[in-house]
Amino acid sequence: MTMIFGIPVQALLGQLLVGLINGSFYAMLSLGLAVIFGLLRVINFAHGAQYMLGAFTGYLLVTYLGIGYWPALILAPLIVGLFGMVVERLALSRLYDTDPLYGLLFTFGLALVLEGIFRYCYGVSGNPYAVPSLLSGGTNLGFMFLPNYRGWVVIASLIVCFGTWVLIEKTRLGSYLRAATENPRLV
Repeated sequence: MTMIFGIPVQALLGQLLVGLINGSFYAMLSLGLAVIFGLLRVINFAHGAQYMLGAFTGYLLVTYLGIGYWPALILAPLIVGLFGMVVERLALSRLYDTDPLYGLLFTFGLALVLEGIFRYCYGVSGNPYAVPSLLSGGTNLGFMFLPNYRGWVVIASLIVCFGTWVLIEKTRLGSYLRAATENPRLV
């Protein structure tokens, strides 16, 4: 058995792949946080709760409304984005000219409220959901069996992160956004 750093190669490769999958979730989560802080200069402590809200929105669309996985994957971010726009218009916009601590406290409180509501309704353990038929099954990589659904997470994360980079760095809209964050008086 081949060892690297005293660890069997199969175990090491498996752990690296699991780390890549978990890192993909964190990359999408932190991407939104970085963009919001970069554009609005608001430390949004509710961002993780809104990420959770998106996951539950997709779950509810699939489970209770019978919408398929792929339409729910498009609708959930739009619904959570609409929720975020309402929160921004009704509350956060009033805090822009105040001490940044107020925005931090508001978003922290919003996160606690959202998490409390979902914890009360659904408990603290995970809820099972059906994997879409297109993503069912898996691939034998030789050192581990990779479920197709987990591979999709890595691919989707790469698409979202690269797409966001292209939008911000290579488009006219991105140049307007960058200019507005560097000099807000231009907008």
